[in-house]
Amino acid sequence: MASKKDKNAGPKGPPVIENRQARYNYAIEETHEAGIVLQGTEVKSLRLGQATLTDAYAVPKNGEMFLLNLHIKPYENGGAFNHDETRTRKLLLKGSELSKLTAKIREKRLTFVPLKMYFNDRGKVKVLLGLGKGKKLVDKRESEKKAQADRDMARALRDAGQ
Repeated sequence: MASKKDKNAGPKGPPVIENRQARYNYAIEETHEAGIVLQGTEVKSLRLGQATLTDAYAVPKNGEMFLLNLHIKPYENGGAFNHDETRTRKLLLKGSELSKLTAKIREKRLTFVPLKMYFNDRGKVKVLLGLGKGKKLVDKRESEKKAQADRDMARALRDAGQ
């Protein structure tokens, strides 16, 4: 029987942390991958899968992009070197990409939300960010109806094949 850690494991083993509510609450137009500046104890907590992306969002400040409200649980054995759980963390983006995203965020009133955090092949923590507009309640209901219809169709096809 596979444990929860194994089920969420990426290609090298560390867990992939997802923000499932982001696609429900936002109409994601495009995605971008960014690095993130972390402390040692934060990386150790991420390797154990102890982070929450639900309330996190990114904002441009002084020509840089920062991730706010990302909750990373303190590392058990961190002692005096542990980090603040919800501190502001800097995102690492190329200058040209940063200026384009900042312009889109300001002009079109879009939100930059983290969709997923994972370790790449080189062991670096990456954040997949989505640029999207908040959905209204009617749009959320339509999404739910579409998802339910897809589930019903898949169930009918599965049952017909038996």
